[in-house]
Amino acid sequence: MTPAPNRRGPGDTGPGNRGGPKKRYAKKPGGKRRTPSRPGETTASRDEVADRVQRVLKGKPASRPAGSSGPGAGSGPGTGGARPAMGLMTTTLWEYPSQHYNDSLGRREQGSKHYAGATPSWVIWQLLERYTRRGDLVVDPMCGSGTTLDVAGDLGRKARGFDLQPQREAIELADARELPMDDQIADFAFVDPPYSTHIEYSGDPRCIGKLDASAASTSEHEPMGFEYYAAMEEVISELHRVLRPGRFMGLYVSDSFRKARGKKGSSHGTFMPIGFELFSIMRDYFEPVDIISVVRHNEKLARGNFHKAAETENFFLRGFNYLFIMRKPAKGGSR
Repeated sequence: MTPAPNRRGPGDTGPGNRGGPKKRYAKKPGGKRRTPSRPGETTASRDEVADRVQRVLKGKPASRPAGSSGPGAGSGPGTGGARPAMGLMTTTLWEYPSQHYNDSLGRREQGSKHYAGATPSWVIWQLLERYTRRGDLVVDPMCGSGTTLDVAGDLGRKARGFDLQPQREAIELADARELPMDDQIADFAFVDPPYSTHIEYSGDPRCIGKLDASAASTSEHEPMGFEYYAAMEEVISELHRVLRPGRFMGLYVSDSFRKARGKKGSSHGTFMPIGFELFSIMRDYFEPVDIISVVRHNEKLARGNFHKAAETENFFLRGFNYLFIMRKPAKGGSR
């Protein structure tokens, strides 16, 4: 089936009535639903790789082979220490020692380091270098503090960013489920959505960050977290609408685990496979290109008490984010 993106008609009353594949999370009473070598890089031995992974997971600075200077070299988790020059990463495991990179405009920060849940700017750099050209239009429907806008400007791309709570003038006020953009106009889309309810992004009741991905089902036909995934499908559908055929998008997300209060052990908590669920939804709209694992460097992973709790209470800290890279089928494609 080839989707035919279209604008909302006069009789439509809300997001979700535009063209594209049939939504798996659309509510239907009684119907069953499907739950959804670059310069500077060095080759590490198996032991060295294992050591680096273990040190990262224990919240310690990752050791590097002698003389290493490629992406991922430098000091420990979340630090702004030694920043290697940017270069394309060539495997599906990405790591960089800082949230930000030193850009061509002389800035050491893209977006705001104080914004909760900000995307690592170097991740967006990697995507735009691979999948866009100078002058291309990049769209970010959940723009936060504007990291995507800054990276796009650094690389000579045009960009439009939207958010329910704009942090600066360049970000437009809009719901990610209903973007004020024409059909098939964007050359690339990037989105870093809320990972359930862990961060309070705004007081706007429309904020998807208020929807719990572990919410209990209210019907035998609705999976856990139905409202969250239904809202995210609206976002994915909207990105499908505004992207040109044959162009790419990236979605950056993490799974989540919530411990049960006062109880210990992974059997006393809720695991939310957000990445797998969103990837499953995207498969209805886009062709998969690849899946990247991005090593997380945050303050929690540097705290020994968090690791101690994970050991004694038998649960896992989130050590990586998914980066799903997708392509909108060219005209005449199968989706």
